Amino acid sequence: MYSLAIHGGAGTILKSDMTPEKEQAYISGLTEALLSGEKILKSGGSALDAVFASVKALEDCPLFNAGRGAVFNHQGTHEMDASVMNGVDRMAGAVAGVTGVRNPVELARLVMDKTEHVLLTGAGAEELARKHGLKFEDPAYFYDEYRFRQWQTVRDTGTTMLDHEDEKKFGTVGAVACDVHGNLAAATSTGGMTNKMFNRVGDTPLIGSGTWADNNTCAVSCTGHGEFFIRWVAAYDIACLVEYKGLSLKAACEQVVLDKLVKAGGEGGIIAVDRSNDIQLIFNSEGMYRGSIQEDGQAQVAIYK
Repeated sequence: MYSLAIHGGAGTILKSDMTPEKEQAYISGLTEALLSGEKILKSGGSALDAVFASVKALEDCPLFNAGRGAVFNHQGTHEMDASVMNGVDRMAGAVAGVTGVRNPVELARLVMDKTEHVLLTGAGAEELARKHGLKFEDPAYFYDEYRFRQWQTVRDTGTTMLDHEDEKKFGTVGAVACDVHGNLAAATSTGGMTNKMFNRVGDTPLIGSGTWADNNTCAVSCTGHGEFFIRWVAAYDIACLVEYKGLSLKAACEQVVLDKLVKAGGEGGIIAVDRSNDIQLIFNSEGMYRGSIQEDGQAQVAIYK
């Protein structure tokens, strides 16, 4: 038995604001990412390889705020964050504030596999990427007219915007999986907030806040207002509620997302899976781009509440 879940961001996502063409484009992007990871699980591959493949596919889709679809920062460039974690041994890798790297999740895995560190930032992380021949792209690759116009409206105000301010959408992508061997893994990637300044880093590359995987409990990937997920250590808190209080995965996710974060004013959602292949996709916003698939079922993709 295997299971895989993905997300492409959460927030005020309403069917009334979506054209049929745009809705179908999101569904297609989510489905393609699901099938990319499921192909690996189906052939007996690892959960780590599966979440890596799914997140890479989401990074390649300009609809999502990660990789190619990353938003513009205050300098008019793209600073991207990503992380991966393996539930077998809690090995993890992450990068923050990297520019030009085609697939930040590849670099996060490189940090895990090829260094003794967990988190590298900026120029140092980019140097590692070049040393190992990762693909870089020119700024034109990351250019999206809608996101450029979005940045133009706030570039001189000193304020940040969410991924889509008019939709109040928190743009992050992620995946969690349980493979046929019962091993868990998680991966998350983001372009952060439009017009972000001062090299802002959110929860995505912070192990325990935006990403977590441990075979003893669960694998978690978060999307939402990162500052709240950092302060509430959201991903690890879910694992702790499972391990120390004996809560079911569903109850743990609901306590963090629907109670603790709501009381704090933190909007967003999570995807999670455990070794019994229980999948949870929980969010406190109007919608979350999400999908899941298991060995005995069809791909399930959804957007709205």
